[in-house]
Amino acid sequence: MDTIPILLVVIVLPLWIIFHYVTRWKEQKIMSPDDETSLTELRKSAERLEERLRTMERIMDDELPGWRSKFDG
Repeated sequence: MDTIPILLVVIVLPLWIIFHYVTRWKEQKIMSPDDETSLTELRKSAERLEERLRTMERIMDDELPGWRSKFDG
């Protein structure tokens, strides 16, 4: 009868703890709906900023030919 408590402590308890924390880790790995919304908004904002930058570069290419070579280094 002394082996059952030892087996519980040596085998069952560590496995239970490991599975508990693996489950917690997987739960935290999934993005919440708020996180997904924020990520979508950030992506849209980055796309708008990228388009603005392209527009500014086109304008500067028309207004100041060669500006890239002056400022690139």
